[in-house]
Amino acid sequence: MDNLFKERKNRLDVFRKWRKKPIPKAKEIPDHVFMSCSHCHTSVAMMDLVSNHYVCPKCHHPFKISARERIRQLIDEGTFKETDAKMISVDPDDFPGYKDKLERLQKQTGMKEAVITGTGKIKGLPCVIGVMDSNFFMGSMSAAVGEKITRAIELATKKKLALILCCTSGGARMQEGILSLVQMAKTSAAMKKHSDAGLLSIIVLTHPTTGGVSASFAMLGDIILSEPYALVGFAGKRVIEDTIHEKLPDNFQTAEFVLEKGFIDRIVPREKMKEELGRLLSFHCKRSIS
Repeated sequence: MDNLFKERKNRLDVFRKWRKKPIPKAKEIPDHVFMSCSHCHTSVAMMDLVSNHYVCPKCHHPFKISARERIRQLIDEGTFKETDAKMISVDPDDFPGYKDKLERLQKQTGMKEAVITGTGKIKGLPCVIGVMDSNFFMGSMSAAVGEKITRAIELATKKKLALILCCTSGGARMQEGILSLVQMAKTSAAMKKHSDAGLLSIIVLTHPTTGGVSASFAMLGDIILSEPYALVGFAGKRVIEDTIHEKLPDNFQTAEFVLEKGFIDRIVPREKMKEELGRLLSFHCKRSIS
């Protein structure tokens, strides 16, 4: 019995000594060293992600990227010239909190609005490009966004250049009311004039492309491409199910589903998008020369 108590006492002494030792601090991992894939939940090293065009190397699901990163991936280095860089939204209806949110997003993203437009070259071929960014108000279409896109289309028409629009949006920006909704008609009219001039327009759909954008210029291109797994549609799946009182397929409104129904022309992996756009532009340039 004495031996039992002695053994217990020794264990307590060891425990007390251990408890008095300072607990070492956990080594902190800097932000953005690893990122988790939203599709397969795999942790991916940031260096691997950057070298792979921000596409998960395991499941090939594309990560969300900024407009400037997409321009970097698509446009030849040193050829991009931004247009209407200082155009910003106003608060026409004095919507509560709207102005403050605009200012906060401008500081966070370094952007003035949810789209960047300009001219550049892809594989040495000139074009006008507009790239939307879901980091800014979920890529919603304000009056300024609609105006910038319209001016980009008109510039392409004036210079007789091909037009490329990379779309991602939650729809019209409700804080601007009817001024946002009329951008659907304005951008669509500009697309018609560009088409009537015999010029090429290419739409690149990315996740997500919904609402007023999908119901206007995003579906009016001569050629409509999409990244894999992108959500493409107008109203949300739950809204449609509640309206028609039917269960929709699990893959409803995915790029793969939309391709099967004939609404888009091709799904192109992000790492091959620049090559595909260059190939399509080369066909257009040969046609223009002849």
